[in-house]
Amino acid sequence: MRPPKAFISWSSGKDSAYALYEARTRGLAEVVGAITTLTEAYDRVAMHGVRSSLLDRQLAVLGLPSERVLLPSPCSNEIYEARFGEACERLKAQGVRHIVFGDLYLEDIRAYRERQLAALGMSAIFPLWRRNTAELARAMLASGLIAHLTCIDPKRLDRSFAGRRFEGRLLDELPRDVDPCGENGEFHTVVSAGPMFSAPIAVRVGEVVERDGFVFADVLAD
Repeated sequence: MRPPKAFISWSSGKDSAYALYEARTRGLAEVVGAITTLTEAYDRVAMHGVRSSLLDRQLAVLGLPSERVLLPSPCSNEIYEARFGEACERLKAQGVRHIVFGDLYLEDIRAYRERQLAALGMSAIFPLWRRNTAELARAMLASGLIAHLTCIDPKRLDRSFAGRRFEGRLLDELPRDVDPCGENGEFHTVVSAGPMFSAPIAVRVGEVVERDGFVFADVLAD
């Protein structure tokens, strides 16, 4: 059987990037586009703080069309669900009934996504589900994936980690209670190279700022 057509829930970070890679290489889905939530006021990827201009570069080397869900700040769950639902209706009009997610082990998040999509007549695919995150982080690096930390929760991780490259040395220096993939929201990343891209993107780290209780590093495309 042919794998189902799907969009990748593209956060710009390592988990969605590797989920895309796994979905393709394991034949779990024919990924035909990317859906991304952006904060309208900042024109940046929600939570990750990645500029839409860098998102554009990512999508170009992924070779995928983009469906963008624009959200206000702050955003209620009601508004989020309404706008996400509108985007899903547009995907269904293209014959797409599946979305690929990079979630790893948070049961409540998975259950929420499955309920939300079921109500819309769609299904979720989780290529990385229940993978050991210490092993998964190393597998990402071994694949050639390059990423930088764009957002950190300073209550969980020192602000000096903002802007650092996601690499073996960083993994070795993470506090013992921080998940190696940041699954509990300790940090978020932006990917600039990897086996899911047709070419690497040259990036540099710009200003580091604190906003709304998080520390953001502005990663820029050269």
